Amino acid sequence: MAEGTPEVTLRDEFEHHDLGEASVGDVERKLSLWERISNVSALRKLTVLVVMLLVWEVYTRAGEISEYLLPTFSSTAQAWYAAVTTEGLLAMVLNSITVLLAGYVIGIVIAAVLTTAAVATRFGSDLLGTLTAMLNPLPAIALLPMAMLWFGLGTEAIIFTLLHSVVWPVALNMHTGFMGVSDTQRMVGRNYGLRGIVYVVKLLVPAAFPSILVGLKIGWAYAWRTLIAAELVFGGSVIDTSEDNAGGLGWFIFANQMDLRIPFVFAGLFTVILVGVLMESFVFRTIETRTVVKWGMQEQ
Repeated sequence: MAEGTPEVTLRDEFEHHDLGEASVGDVERKLSLWERISNVSALRKLTVLVVMLLVWEVYTRAGEISEYLLPTFSSTAQAWYAAVTTEGLLAMVLNSITVLLAGYVIGIVIAAVLTTAAVATRFGSDLLGTLTAMLNPLPAIALLPMAMLWFGLGTEAIIFTLLHSVVWPVALNMHTGFMGVSDTQRMVGRNYGLRGIVYVVKLLVPAAFPSILVGLKIGWAYAWRTLIAAELVFGGSVIDTSEDNAGGLGWFIFANQMDLRIPFVFAGLFTVILVGVLMESFVFRTIETRTVVKWGMQEQ
């Protein structure tokens, strides 16, 4: 053995000279029908919903509960069908969503401006922190009486109230996401010459999009329940209920409550839930799948 070469020690207990014929096991196993069904998220959620509805129906029938307290699911479903086919429920839902989208879009724009200013300047950061500390704890519905005095008995008052529901959760989550972007990503962006609004749009927004998306979801939920509360608490006083405009979903619940048509009240509440589920399942889930999941920033 050459000088300087380390000596190699052979240990028979670790040396296997005859390994035999190698074989490869199954790398993929065909899933059973039950496994394929249980892997579908929509079916699992639908199962939970069906079980809850069955419990509702059985509980109200077995307990012989008065319809004025809690109607059965079957009577609520019949009322919902009648409201859709004969009482213009879908038109009322469209009216509410139209008002909601106006406030939602304006609120997102205001939140984006405030957050961009907070990232760009120290004064903007102080301004956003002070405004959120002051106004975020304030319930949006509490502003509606003043909004009615300022803007009159119309949709402008509701839109102003919706802005309060949207701006602060969206701005807070957007700012938190921006602050969470790593220094490495920031330096890469500056090395590429990104400055100002281009720096925010091309680097901060994609990097912070999971937090931004959470803020958009929260803002939507807050705005939706604020809108229903505004229409419900104040009834038709802030809604144009002429023949050309049948009012909103909250007005439908309010009017039927005044007429003691409780199954129709629950049909309206069910519609509020249904709109929220559809928004989460189809709109936000689609955005999530095509962005943060596709980019590998969040698990499916």
